[in-house]
Amino acid sequence: MKQKRLILPQLHHLVYTNKVAIKALFPNPGMISSVRKGSKVSRYLRYILERIQIKKIFATNLAIMIIAANYIPQTNQPFLVGASGEITNEGEIIHTSSPLVITTNKKIQYPVRSINISQGYKIYHPGIDFDGNTGDIIYPIMSGYVEEINYSNIGYGNAAYIRHNDTTTSLYAHLSHIFVKVGTFVDFNDPIGTMGSTGRSSGDHLHLEIHINGKPTNPLGLLPGLQ
Repeated sequence: MKQKRLILPQLHHLVYTNKVAIKALFPNPGMISSVRKGSKVSRYLRYILERIQIKKIFATNLAIMIIAANYIPQTNQPFLVGASGEITNEGEIIHTSSPLVITTNKKIQYPVRSINISQGYKIYHPGIDFDGNTGDIIYPIMSGYVEEINYSNIGYGNAAYIRHNDTTTSLYAHLSHIFVKVGTFVDFNDPIGTMGSTGRSSGDHLHLEIHINGKPTNPLGLLPGLQ
């Protein structure tokens, strides 16, 4: 059988181009002059704005700005001073072998960790009493040197005197045990002894006196305020 050859129609006449007339972005002066409405400046700007594809131009400019920013060297980066003193660019991790140390200047503290004042300062009672239990640790109110130690069954009982400076001393009375000796330097965390009921005492407590220039003063006027 003789095969028929399929003849495709010529389609070139079906293909067309959508030609868009490209107009100049900037008009010639004669065209602007022929428009009657508005001033020459407003007519000129209106002509330009009507022919700009704003979205396309904005997107193109934005892309150019992003690409350019990646190639422009950054010369105005802020600087940070590291913990060890070196200057570094922002965002870098600083390694230092020296730990950060925060110090506080403590001037005076309570002689017991649990504060329960059972008797206040009076003319016939030149100090304050802290209630507690035998064996509670007693600490100095300020750093200083142990000036005197007394062991007695009367009066203040077992007591320690600490000199803090030329004008200020403190007395810790009715102690059950005394850990320090005369001449020992004690700081805030150094135990002086333990609470007791030695001497003239009606129960376990610490009697604290503070003397300034040899005269007793109310400790509550010097100790930190209670929260």
